[in-house]
Amino acid sequence: MTDRHPPTDPASALAERLLQDAIGALELYTVYLGERLGLYRALADGGPATSAELAGRTGTAERYIREWLEHHASSGLLEVDEPAADPLARRYRLPPGHLPVLADPDDVRYQAHKGVDIVRAGRPLPALVEAFRTGDAPPPLPWEPEGRAEFNRALYVNLLGRRWLPAIPEVDRRLRGEPPARVADVACGTGWSSIAMAKAYPGIGVDGFDLDQDVIAAARRHAEEAGVADRVRFAVTDASDPAQRGRYDLVTIFEALHDMSRPVDALRVVRGMLAEEGTVLVADELVEDEFVVPAPARDRYAYGWSVVSCLPSAMGDPQTAATGAVLRPATLRRYATAAGFAAVEVLPIETDYWRFYRLLP
Repeated sequence: MTDRHPPTDPASALAERLLQDAIGALELYTVYLGERLGLYRALADGGPATSAELAGRTGTAERYIREWLEHHASSGLLEVDEPAADPLARRYRLPPGHLPVLADPDDVRYQAHKGVDIVRAGRPLPALVEAFRTGDAPPPLPWEPEGRAEFNRALYVNLLGRRWLPAIPEVDRRLRGEPPARVADVACGTGWSSIAMAKAYPGIGVDGFDLDQDVIAAARRHAEEAGVADRVRFAVTDASDPAQRGRYDLVTIFEALHDMSRPVDALRVVRGMLAEEGTVLVADELVEDEFVVPAPARDRYAYGWSVVSCLPSAMGDPQTAATGAVLRPATLRRYATAAGFAAVEVLPIETDYWRFYRLLP
């Protein structure tokens, strides 16, 4: 490690890179603690604090909090008034520019969930080592202790019904029209996409489907709290139930198709759910059209999640398509064609993370 003279030989450069990666990983672990213990929120709501004051606000132990504060200040995540003061007298503050990233889950810039993401992804790694040898899937993670990080919540609440769906004129008109449109949100997770659509379009009814009973329980709570439970229903069920056929004006699959072990079967079912002139909308990872080396950061990020989470989750099925998170447009088109769709349209909706597709029956 040398801050003044970056290494020039490949081995030293790689060693330095891995050191920086380790610093970043450890930083995310401390972000996990800040998110889980409510430390960021306490600083945002209560203002600057000493370690004892923050411990008092959050019901935590002062010595642990002191070390966390010193780490965060030394890393630039927090500010400290007088670094040279006695450790117990130092006052720490959350910079205003950091508040939306660390303390406001309703802001699209919120990223403290990444600490939860990384810790949860690390839990099954010993089992994943064995899965690499057998080709099977590691056991699914239990809901506890942290549940799933709701990393798309702010995006759905702020953008789905206000910007993305209105950018598709035919869909927007149907969702605003009569008779009231019916929407199926497949692989709805904890429900924020369903809730966002219902809040943006007060006339529609939304059915959210997911196979995980814990996320459906969370989705129902969220719908009650959002005041839309009368129009948004969630079910722990496979959307392939024949009773769902021909019922929906819009069927959505948001950032979930790549996780499905049998995506062609899923798309075939989704096609059957459509009412006449209905629409299927898929959003998935925004990656390069082709495999490139070196890859841009978005592809590297998607590949990382694919290796440790997305691909393993689909490997337990002997007939899995084993898609992984790097779902390129050509692959999605191949799946859609095999499922009986006539065409796939890439929609002109610009985001930094997803590509939107309209599947034409």
